[in-house]
Amino acid sequence: MWHAFARGATRCAHRCLVLLACASALATGPAWAWPEKPIELVVGFAAGGGTDTTARTLAQHLSRQLGAQVVVSNRAGASGELALAYVARSAPDGHVLGMVNMPGLVTLPIERRTSFQADDFSYLANLVRDPSAFSVVQDSKYQSLADLIADAKARPGEISYGSTGVGTDDHLGMVLFERLSGTRLNHVPFNGAGPLRNAVLGGHVTLGGMNLGEAMPFRHRLRILAQAGAGRSRLAPQVPSFSESGLALVLGSERGVVAPRGLPQDVEKRLIEALRAIAADPQFRRQMEAQFTEMDYLEGADWRQRLDRAAREFADLWRVAPWGEARPAP
Repeated sequence: MWHAFARGATRCAHRCLVLLACASALATGPAWAWPEKPIELVVGFAAGGGTDTTARTLAQHLSRQLGAQVVVSNRAGASGELALAYVARSAPDGHVLGMVNMPGLVTLPIERRTSFQADDFSYLANLVRDPSAFSVVQDSKYQSLADLIADAKARPGEISYGSTGVGTDDHLGMVLFERLSGTRLNHVPFNGAGPLRNAVLGGHVTLGGMNLGEAMPFRHRLRILAQAGAGRSRLAPQVPSFSESGLALVLGSERGVVAPRGLPQDVEKRLIEALRAIAADPQFRRQMEAQFTEMDYLEGADWRQRLDRAAREFADLWRVAPWGEARPAP
């Protein structure tokens, strides 16, 4: 009888241990099995632009780091707002990530009522930056930025300027250029650098506001008048900076990765570790250089703080020079 009682107690203790283990697993969530399916890396612009190119390169490296397929999804529209809203509304399980841009990430809520807010995201890491630039076709009459400024002053509002959307760095580059040079251009927004570049090459707009990395691969067909780095880029030393023409215009696209707010801590940690390893990978760095894109790695809370500072600066700009809406591209 005693042996039967002991066996029953042992079985009971065993069942209790199993139940405790199950409860512990439920408490910590299913992150141990992550990723359980392909990861969607969302881009807010059409294929062919700098953000899309960076995302597709990143996706290959993330796939290797995480041991799961990473698929780039282009959700173009509203200067990137559609993609940001999609990421914000997605389940915070690590299977949807956003390849985002600053300034659009912080300027869109300044200029309009958006369907996302800054607190809707987990900020994983910024990876690169790409200076804004002004480009024309090779046979353009504008040989220099000075030529453009002189003609813009003579014909205010007549020179068409294409950007990748209202509130993007390309558009804000025009806004700052107008303030600094005393000119006025005719803004025409597109839904990405690919369509914009085609419009410049096809003569549908005179001037294209694209990032340096988006224009340089087409330098045999485009003339880059100036780029908005703090000085000349070591990746394109032949392109002058705006400051060389006396314009204190420093602006660019900062590209990083966010996830929906509320990620499990171990998933967030693994993603940040993967991004940190990728940023340090010599192969990834060579690929970014080949895309004329500069490394600018900053992760987590430090990145969020920099974005908050930028948001305050752009809010100040909005108060004195609201950039507003513009007519759609033809």
